[in-house]
Amino acid sequence: MTQRATNDNMNGAKTNGTRRSNGARRSSETTPLQEFLEELKTSDDWFDTLLRAIANWEAPEEEVAGRRYQYLIGGEAFDWLLLAERLCNAANGRIPIAEKEELLFFGRPPHRMDDDEFRHRIGNSKHRAHLNFLYGVAVEEALQWNVEEDVLKSWRALGGWNRGQTLDGQVFDRLYNRGRDELLVAFRAGSMPTQQAEPLDAPLDIEISYGELRAFTYWLFKYRVSQSDPARVASDTRKALAQLSELEAVSKRRARYSAMPRADRLVVIDGEVVPAAR
Repeated sequence: MTQRATNDNMNGAKTNGTRRSNGARRSSETTPLQEFLEELKTSDDWFDTLLRAIANWEAPEEEVAGRRYQYLIGGEAFDWLLLAERLCNAANGRIPIAEKEELLFFGRPPHRMDDDEFRHRIGNSKHRAHLNFLYGVAVEEALQWNVEEDVLKSWRALGGWNRGQTLDGQVFDRLYNRGRDELLVAFRAGSMPTQQAEPLDAPLDIEISYGELRAFTYWLFKYRVSQSDPARVASDTRKALAQLSELEAVSKRRARYSAMPRADRLVVIDGEVVPAAR
């Protein structure tokens, strides 16, 4: 998907910017946020209303109460959960807290929905941008965690000896063959690093916001793909997806444990942890 196509979808091109996702025309004087809040008053399915607002959303970013929300990263990657957070926060308590936290913290909607239905609900263009975010940010972060674990294992095997290298330094060297600072400078300059590593001309501002970190991660994904052979990219992707699956499994186990009824003690029956009978 091209950057232009994605930006047109988020900004709301004049030719279709006043149409709802279901084809009905909406007033040019109402915004998707206003419609969401109004429909939420009578809706019996807040998630359905939320998805409709996301499908109709136009702004790629905005600033609310001093916080910057960047929904579209690099003009290509759509962070739909960040937009969901923005909408949920605006709902002022009209969404069940437990269901909201499951969605925002773990990406679990209040009812099951397969990817085809999700694509139909938010639209093809936003769904393609969502996949860009999934592989370019979420999977890239998981790959970094995977390499970080490998580095820590190697350090433990050496009795904690890291040869004066930082954890970030080794992770970036293994994944990108460049240091983090050098790549961050190139990212902020909107350029690619040179063939040979060069010393920094000035001290680097290491402060980085959440939004900039997500954008940097997406940039790193594109840089890594451009510098690696397809077989290496495929192998790294499999590792990252396995890491994400493992994290999801751990999250589900923790959620299940926290949801258990209170009991004086727990017992294991056929491999399942259950409250002991009183």
